[in-house]
Amino acid sequence: MKWEGRRQSNNVEDRRGLRGGGGKLIAGGGIIGVIVLLLQLFGGETGQQVASVVNQVAGGAQQGGAPTEQVELTPEQKKIGDFTATVLADTEDVWQKIFSENGLGTYEDPKLVLFTSQVNTGCGTASSAVGPFYCPADHKLYMDMDFFEELKTRFGAKGGDFAIAYVMAHEVGHHVQTLLGTSAEVRRKEQGLSKAAANKWSVAQELQADFYAGVWTHHNKKYLDADDIDEALSAAHAVGDDAIQKRMQGHVVPDSFTHGTSEQRKYWFMKGYNTGDIREGNINTIYEQTARR
Repeated sequence: MKWEGRRQSNNVEDRRGLRGGGGKLIAGGGIIGVIVLLLQLFGGETGQQVASVVNQVAGGAQQGGAPTEQVELTPEQKKIGDFTATVLADTEDVWQKIFSENGLGTYEDPKLVLFTSQVNTGCGTASSAVGPFYCPADHKLYMDMDFFEELKTRFGAKGGDFAIAYVMAHEVGHHVQTLLGTSAEVRRKEQGLSKAAANKWSVAQELQADFYAGVWTHHNKKYLDADDIDEALSAAHAVGDDAIQKRMQGHVVPDSFTHGTSEQRKYWFMKGYNTGDIREGNINTIYEQTARR
């Protein structure tokens, strides 16, 4: 992605150099990481979902009180920070334009928080094991950049800078859903449903966020490099529910899907990319097309 020398967003909180302070969540044997990876890995867990999983697993965890320490970032870490600030600026420009052109009101810019290990959010304390997520309570995206190395080494994605951009655009998609009331609508629809039935609405919400990531990419074409779409599709494939379950447990359980299959995630990203039209990704339409499969 062509990004160097361009506008960077001021809505970035870089907490990667902070160690300790605010308590450390303690849990032996990496239990939180394993369970969250199995159940909730990546791409659009709302903060409430993240906090729910972490709190259930770590109910008896203790809080440590180590003093805060400032750690100097490496040149590569600083460069990644500049890249994410540029991508966030691009999402601001594109979504402000889309909201204006479609009569959707004023687009409120979210903030991006870069962190290491764990972070305190408006939705509770979360470990880096949950992967990138969006917290609707404080309108912030939270990302531990080490996730992308794991995405390559553990889950087989190609990597590359546009894999990061795709993930960010997906999380911004959840912010768009919050602003438009879609997230609240999905929560209402899930009430009273069985777990399997509610999961189908969760899948639709995640696929719509992938669609929104594609819409943003469509409107950002002038900055794309030749391999960027392949990098996005590789990341989308790697974090499909079926791909994760096959890798983690050797078989898939469709009723437990919460994010959609690899093919569904790629399909809706490409639909957004090819159309660039927010109206082509209605949540009810996505639900109807995916729930019956």
